[in-house]
Amino acid sequence: MTLIKSISGIRGTIGGEEGSSFTPLDIVKFTSAYASLIKTQAGSKKRYKVVVGRDARISGEMADSIVCGTLVSCGIDVVNAGLASTPTVEMAVMFEKADGGVILTASHNPKEWNALKLLNNKGEFLSAADGEELLELIERGIYGYVDVDNLGIITKKDFTRQHIEAVLSHPLVDTEAIYREGFKVVLDAVNSVGGIIMPALLEALGVSVIKINCEPNGRFPHNPEPLPEHLSELSATVVKENADLGIAVDPDVDRLALICEDGNTFGEEYTLVAVAQYVLSVTKGPTVSNLSSSRALRDITEQAGERYYPSAVGEVNVVAEMKRVGAVIGGEGNGGVIVPDLHYGRDALIGTALFLSHLARERKTMSELRFSYPAYFMSKKRVDLPASVNIDNIFEQIKQRYSAQNINTVDGVKIDFESEKMWVHLRRSNTEPIIRVYSEALTVELAEKISQEVVNEINKLI
Repeated sequence: MTLIKSISGIRGTIGGEEGSSFTPLDIVKFTSAYASLIKTQAGSKKRYKVVVGRDARISGEMADSIVCGTLVSCGIDVVNAGLASTPTVEMAVMFEKADGGVILTASHNPKEWNALKLLNNKGEFLSAADGEELLELIERGIYGYVDVDNLGIITKKDFTRQHIEAVLSHPLVDTEAIYREGFKVVLDAVNSVGGIIMPALLEALGVSVIKINCEPNGRFPHNPEPLPEHLSELSATVVKENADLGIAVDPDVDRLALICEDGNTFGEEYTLVAVAQYVLSVTKGPTVSNLSSSRALRDITEQAGERYYPSAVGEVNVVAEMKRVGAVIGGEGNGGVIVPDLHYGRDALIGTALFLSHLARERKTMSELRFSYPAYFMSKKRVDLPASVNIDNIFEQIKQRYSAQNINTVDGVKIDFESEKMWVHLRRSNTEPIIRVYSEALTVELAEKISQEVVNEINKLI
């Protein structure tokens, strides 16, 4: 059994003992502390309001009832969005002018997992400072339950249509061009909330949708992370149905993966690249992605005459950097697209609508569009560490070993071999005694070679 505590909430497996897995007691503690944090930040008010939504995983209804009941016991009114995507809940916080939001989802983790993801009053994930304050409240056991006359109330509201309408009305979504093309799409929503909201969006855009795994029952038919090795059924169905493309989303619909008309993957790193190219073709400004994302975004940004900025890994870090530089588009290389003039959160709906706008205007097949981008290849490795190892010392020695190259230490150590258009990024895990080693180069062989070289250097230092 596993329970992982972080600044953004808790994530763990269902069952087991309190403090070691995702149990009702742990849910109550974190929700109660979050309620205290919300009240402190909102100041003295007659009523406080929090939006709660969940993905379709099996444990969701159980966790939802505990979260809502706990918030009510703390004197907070709950707007229960029911089955709702992560970006839908984020936007609902803004729609409702709420004091915060709670999303019950373990994202791409298997069915035995669930999590509390906590939002501020802007519908964004808690900052590092807020997260540290939350953890301190839990440590001190400061919860603040109210008497019977001050209990909160629960109302239910579906925000699916509002979210879709916000996407359709975005100025860069070319609904006419998408209608004109009459796309045929195969959708794999891994039997979660994407099976509700994604078909509704696509049909509103005039897209013919062939649905697989779109029953929101939480029984994932395959590993829910939308990686190529998990999307064989989607790829085969795209070819069988002679579809224009395939779309896959993860259980909470903040990641978007695409399949070409020939059944090959478009590449999750290239979802953001393609959307960014479209955005930059009609508006100007910087772009942002995290240090472990593909260099291709930097390339297409500079081709457009704009500037690219890297951030530390993690959505909250990407958002902070986007705000700092005034980025017009940003996200992560896992298929997470953030469009700031809609909201500051990864959102597969706006990602889909902008991608289809781009594809419609380009009048290309998916394969033709994919081959128009710089070709990069990634390698992803990990090094398991003994508990006593000094990771900072390892990083320092790796920096010295590669001091002739461009070094970025915003998040671990990233070594950029500029002349070869190649990089390798070392990051410590926040939850395991490991170092992640990601690399990218113009060939698979070079990416594997540089990552293995760095792994060997680390092993020498252990």
